Amino acid sequence: MMTGTAAWADRLLQSFAQAGYVRAEPPILQPAEPFLDLSGEDIRKSLYLTTDANGEELCLRPDLTIPVARDYLRSPEAGQSAGFSYLGAVFRYRSGKPSEFLQAGVESFGRQDRAAADAEMLALALEAIAAVGIADVEIRTGDVALFIALIDALGLYPVWRRRLIKDFNRKITLEQDLERLAQASLATRNEYEGVLAALAGSDRKAALALVTDMMSIAGATAVGGRTVAEIADRFLEQSTLKGGALPRDALNVLKRFLAISGAPNEAITQLRSLSSDAKLDIGAAIDQLEARVGFMVERGIDIKKVRFATAFGRGLDYYTGFEFELHRKGNGAEPLVAGGRYDGLLSQLGAPSPIPAVGFSIWIEALAQANGSSIAARGRVS
Repeated sequence: MMTGTAAWADRLLQSFAQAGYVRAEPPILQPAEPFLDLSGEDIRKSLYLTTDANGEELCLRPDLTIPVARDYLRSPEAGQSAGFSYLGAVFRYRSGKPSEFLQAGVESFGRQDRAAADAEMLALALEAIAAVGIADVEIRTGDVALFIALIDALGLYPVWRRRLIKDFNRKITLEQDLERLAQASLATRNEYEGVLAALAGSDRKAALALVTDMMSIAGATAVGGRTVAEIADRFLEQSTLKGGALPRDALNVLKRFLAISGAPNEAITQLRSLSSDAKLDIGAAIDQLEARVGFMVERGIDIKKVRFATAFGRGLDYYTGFEFELHRKGNGAEPLVAGGRYDGLLSQLGAPSPIPAVGFSIWIEALAQANGSSIAARGRVS
């Protein structure tokens, strides 16, 4: 472990404690199911897995957000406003890099003042960066709630909605998929024609029920590594695509939306113009963005240094709103800090009613490298 690094990382926790965030220390060994359910089976190849005597699949924690959230839900504070900070080892296979590394961060649960809480997270992240001597960083922000609001306002088929949101969340280039959806419907696949006809106009629940019944009759639980839900989604997608193409006007609106980037206030102006021109009801999502920007100013954040892009996404399915990354200037690949809003996560982990949540993680390894480079650069200048 990086003991020297851990020493100054621990000072970060002290600053978070002064801001009211209590130290959380969840167990290293965690149930694997939440990570697989929320991040997809693709994460399995990077997990360190084992099985207990009862057959439950366990893993070394690959991050700390889900473990901290699980502990919060089991605590007397569940459902109430509460904030936690953490510093600990996480374990994930990374080709050519150590599989054990340190992660610090902050998680805030239960706050209803979402715009203010979002701004506080970004402010705390910037303070953490400054505390280790890194003053000049790129602030990249986005808001998946805006994209979801746009998709809903366009009234697209549910299968198109799911597919485009999945593309967005997983950082898949949308342009190619948008063009494909706007082309003519796919050629008929005779072997599945009856299934596709039966699914015409169905929602996901009905499609899942039909495919589950079919596979139960066949005595199968998976085909080619795909689960029943994945197979149902694929059939439903094919059924929808056979019914026609994505309307060209919707495609044009989506392209115009995804091209918006720059200073937050300029982006807000462009979004309101798009909303008015296309007669789309996305005002509430834009208002939330504008309120967040206002709270950022109140927290002392220089908005001129914040870059907002409608196409920005963190690549994780559970984000539901504000997302951000802090990068060292000139290093476009790996963030020093990353986080955002994930209001749906705690319900997926078993909360009986929705609980707002927002937070961020600090990549101690990257921060230590940037800190060392920054110190070296200052030495050369002096």
